[in-house]
Amino acid sequence: MENICTERIAHLREEMKKEGITAWLVTSADYHNSEYVAAYFKTIEFLCGFTGEAATLVILPEEADLWVDGRYFIQAEKEIKGSGVMLQKMGEPGVPTVHAFLKEKMPDNGTLGFDGLCVTKHEGSALRELLAYKNVTLRADLDLIGRIWGQDRPALPSHPVFLPDEEKYAGETAADKLGRLREKLKEHHAQYYLTSKLDEIMWLYNIRGNDVEYNPVALSYAFVSMDHQYLFIQDSEVTDELREHAKKYDIFLHHYFALNEFLRKMKFDGKILFDPDYVSYAIYESLKTSVEEGTGRHIEDMTVEKPGVIDLMKAVKNPTEIRNFREVYIEDSAALTKFIFWIKQKMQNPETAKNQTELTAAEHLDELRAQISDYVELSFGTISAYGPNAAMMHYAPTKEDHAKLKAEGMLLVDSGGHYLRGTTDVTRTIALGPVTEEMKKDYTLTAISQLQLMGTQFLKGSCGMTLDIMAREPMWSRGMDYKCGTGHGIGNLLNVHEGPQTIRYRMREQADLTPFAPGMVTSDEPGVYKAGRYGIRIETILLCVDRQTTADGIFYGFEPLTFVPLDRDLLDVRYLTPETRTLLNRYHKEVLEKIAPFLNDEEQQWLEGQCAEI
Repeated sequence: MENICTERIAHLREEMKKEGITAWLVTSADYHNSEYVAAYFKTIEFLCGFTGEAATLVILPEEADLWVDGRYFIQAEKEIKGSGVMLQKMGEPGVPTVHAFLKEKMPDNGTLGFDGLCVTKHEGSALRELLAYKNVTLRADLDLIGRIWGQDRPALPSHPVFLPDEEKYAGETAADKLGRLREKLKEHHAQYYLTSKLDEIMWLYNIRGNDVEYNPVALSYAFVSMDHQYLFIQDSEVTDELREHAKKYDIFLHHYFALNEFLRKMKFDGKILFDPDYVSYAIYESLKTSVEEGTGRHIEDMTVEKPGVIDLMKAVKNPTEIRNFREVYIEDSAALTKFIFWIKQKMQNPETAKNQTELTAAEHLDELRAQISDYVELSFGTISAYGPNAAMMHYAPTKEDHAKLKAEGMLLVDSGGHYLRGTTDVTRTIALGPVTEEMKKDYTLTAISQLQLMGTQFLKGSCGMTLDIMAREPMWSRGMDYKCGTGHGIGNLLNVHEGPQTIRYRMREQADLTPFAPGMVTSDEPGVYKAGRYGIRIETILLCVDRQTTADGIFYGFEPLTFVPLDRDLLDVRYLTPETRTLLNRYHKEVLEKIAPFLNDEEQQWLEGQCAEI
């Protein structure tokens, strides 16, 4: 890896020099700023070896720097070793932001280059303003990495779309969703909506695809006016079923790469609403040219930049979706419960224990999940992390790199599936044998954190920044913390990480201030991560529900969708308060009631012991 990465970066610098580019910025995004991207877009991995989902790489003539957040510190350090790239740990003392770094390093009259299709309008504009005082030129019309990757670059993904039954699974027709979107356009005094955000396009038109691993989406763009709706998608993805669907709802189908030409020819007579965090800088520049040349007006006068217009509609699940979520989460929870029983049994027997690895464990769980009736695919690569590997939040075993399991310590398993009835995500940490008192303490604190958030009642209008303290307080009171958010939204046969609602104590973007509303589905996943030793995470998915209305207002709460027991072998009752003990016993009672019917006699007997009142 050392030679190939240094060679590739050297080759990129040669191309930069030819084009007169001072610095080249690389993001981990695709043309749609997706969280997970196809192999075609894994440019950071190609250049320096880092395989995580979120990073920024800056290449200068004499140095290269990679920025990652706390989820990836350990992983990135390991993966970029020998590449000549310096790791910048975001948020750590003395570590500059990407913007601060560029502001310092870019010379006057220099040129900053990037692939304009892989940088958002918001980021591109911010960079332009940041460096304007140095008279820095932006070059967003080149794909230099594509040049050096050449014929070895993986193909742009393309798979036929599929259409889940609208009545049975979506609970709302595409026509109804388009009607709701147009009402939003009126609210914002706009006549057009432009989007490149894949999950919202799939949701809006009630279609699904297979172009991004773990995300059932198709590479596409959508454009909606007050009278018409358009879908830009690769010809090879269009099926007879999609043509019929498009005909039914008057959706005009165009080729995926036809958007720029479409925008150039469009005669705009009203404002265009779009999300600057997802529409690319290159697409925005095309829109700007079309608007300013066609209307003679400045682009700012003809656009409305608003994040999350469809996200908020999508995040609040309708009664059909909620019913399906409740059903499929029970079956998914039963699969994980079967797995926990299976792995504990395997590790108790020296003969079977010696054959178990992180990979065999993940494969067995994946097989159990695939047996559920309407299974589509995994919602992300199964994280099966033993011992020190579990301290890397997004570690996943591979055939080339995985650990052997031992009948001691803990195994962290974070996994989920896409089903026609919804998307699941769940984490449990499992004792494989003897554990230390410190492990028990940390596990129990994590359990308390998870239970406190699950059991909280809160006033309407509260957002994730309000609620995060319910999970962190048991940690903070002991001088501990975890370097990630506490919760994220969950899509319906869409992205496993869905906005706009989040649970974290620091605001990263405006969406973090989104108030919770009944129907939102969100994760609750505190943890403890001790580098080089072990990691613990407990993740339960919660549905926001109405609780009560009093003279002081409307109060909401959470109802668990996940029903998987917490590990009795890791709980230290000395740390439980009367309140958290009650919450634990109440939760385990529900687990037993809902999951037992899906288990065999031996599994049921074990579950009864796990869920016995403490």
